[in-house]
Amino acid sequence: MDPKSGFCRDNNTFYSLRPTPNLPPLGLTSYIFSLIPNPPLSSPALVDASAKSHLSYGDLRSLVSSISFSLQSEFAIQKDDVVLILSPPSIYVPIIYLSFLSLGAIISPSNPVSTKSEIEHQIQISKPVLIFSHSSTAHKIPAQNRVILIDSHKFHRLIESPRSSPKRVTIEPDDPATILYSSGTTGGVKGVILTHRNYTAVLAELWAARVEKRTCLFITVPIFHVFGFTACLKGLAFGETVVLMGEGTFEVRFVCRAVEEWRVTHLAAAPPVLAAIGRGDEAVGFDLGSLEVVGSGLGKEVIGRFRARFPWLRVVQRYGLTETSGGIYRTLTPEECLRYGSSGRLSGGFEVRIVDPNTLQPLPPCHKGELWVRGPTIMKGYIGNEEATTSILDSEGWLKTGDLCYIDNEGYLFVVDRLKELIKYKAYQVAPADLEGILLSHLEIADAAVVPYPDEEAG
Repeated sequence: MDPKSGFCRDNNTFYSLRPTPNLPPLGLTSYIFSLIPNPPLSSPALVDASAKSHLSYGDLRSLVSSISFSLQSEFAIQKDDVVLILSPPSIYVPIIYLSFLSLGAIISPSNPVSTKSEIEHQIQISKPVLIFSHSSTAHKIPAQNRVILIDSHKFHRLIESPRSSPKRVTIEPDDPATILYSSGTTGGVKGVILTHRNYTAVLAELWAARVEKRTCLFITVPIFHVFGFTACLKGLAFGETVVLMGEGTFEVRFVCRAVEEWRVTHLAAAPPVLAAIGRGDEAVGFDLGSLEVVGSGLGKEVIGRFRARFPWLRVVQRYGLTETSGGIYRTLTPEECLRYGSSGRLSGGFEVRIVDPNTLQPLPPCHKGELWVRGPTIMKGYIGNEEATTSILDSEGWLKTGDLCYIDNEGYLFVVDRLKELIKYKAYQVAPADLEGILLSHLEIADAAVVPYPDEEAG
């Protein structure tokens, strides 16, 4: 194996250069509580940036226990039951996640801005026995479903009443933990089954690379999405203060104000947010000096502009899919973060191949092809959709990402484009990502998407 790239010429496979983390045979909630590095019980665990309210680490443990007891005793929640969560950001949503996961139930977070028909389709996919919602989103749920409103007296009675400890449930690492929604490489929405082992592998990898200091993580991305979901779990497992958006209207100035108020050190944000902050107009007048790390999928032009304004910041890049439980490539060290345009190096315990889309032959470093990946965070499959599962996941465990990539001689991943989205212009292949990168280099463009359009002359 090449010690720089991790490439093995015997089987044309790339191997991780990072240590393979140990994965204890624990359920996800138990694993998270086993990692929390004993912060003071009064330390803020979850913060609502809109309402300026918070729950402490003492609250976290007691609320998970009391809600779990209520779910067993009042709602007869059992192992492998599915519950759908449809709510705007709330400090109670992660508590609900951990409570259900501790009982071996399967949580299915949904986008609160989804349409009624989209919610109905997701309910048909996951078949939940219970739905936790919010008064602002409950009207989208079909009447026959059992619903608890997070902003109701009934919910607060559940968490405020004295409770006994829940009955212990045996959870195996390969038991399903979540059903997240994804379109996959192509086609309509599908339910991605991710296991307790998938998530503990993500956390174990990040735990091995952690810096032992108390930090504050602001998550502006949705926590129903795999990026925000895993970021939230990681923040709690590491004993960080996790700041969530709450129900406020999203604005860049709101983000900057929250960073200043809570002395945020780590920011998880979508590219347009960081691009807007990097341009500077809306960030003027705010003290962002506490920031140390930002995580997002920025293009190299935007990263350059961002770091020119905030030269002390580390911009962390990552690559992953819902089907891989989030990031499998990431930049960790300050040196790795300077590889602009790269998604970083492969996480511990993974193997990847770059496969020629036409011949299906694995390729060596610096050659472009489809990225195939195999490792501990790969999904179990799409629920109730064997055909879609076998089209993306082969019998040897290789997941075909549908992304065109190359890996350089030092093991860094570069994503070129989507396999199915190449534009053919007069027989030339045009990558939408290339055009998007050019558009995003313009100071007055916040975000861009390029799609093909049929033309008689050009194709």
